Amino acid sequence: MMTSHCFAVEMDLGVCQLRNLSISFLSSVLAKETSPVRLDNSSSGASLVAIDNKIEQAMDLVKSHLMYAVREEVDVLKDQIKELIERNSQLEQENNLLKTLASPEQMAQFQAQVQPSSGSPNPQPQPLPSSQSSGTSA
Repeated sequence: MMTSHCFAVEMDLGVCQLRNLSISFLSSVLAKETSPVRLDNSSSGASLVAIDNKIEQAMDLVKSHLMYAVREEVDVLKDQIKELIERNSQLEQENNLLKTLASPEQMAQFQAQVQPSSGSPNPQPQPLPSSQSSGTSA
């Protein structure tokens, strides 16, 4: 079955369906064309030209299907990029707000956590000092 090569992603599925449609169309065109072809000396040249024309038409159809699929995927990716830019802007605004609301001590502790752990993949979280603790700083 041809669909076994398809992926679960919506766009990949659409491309795969277009590919299967194109292959089935090409198969049907070639099946129709090859059945009446007789390869005797008088008609072999004309038959080969007719087959070449059908193949060219089928290839043009496949090309147009693929171009359509690519355009659709480009539109989807443009929408995703737009959403990611908007989300990034939202997160930057939230980050700036949190920076303005944080105390200087919290910012200093955060900076101390970020700088040494920049080389390590899993930084260890440090608890922020709470106003209720009476412990001494080390």
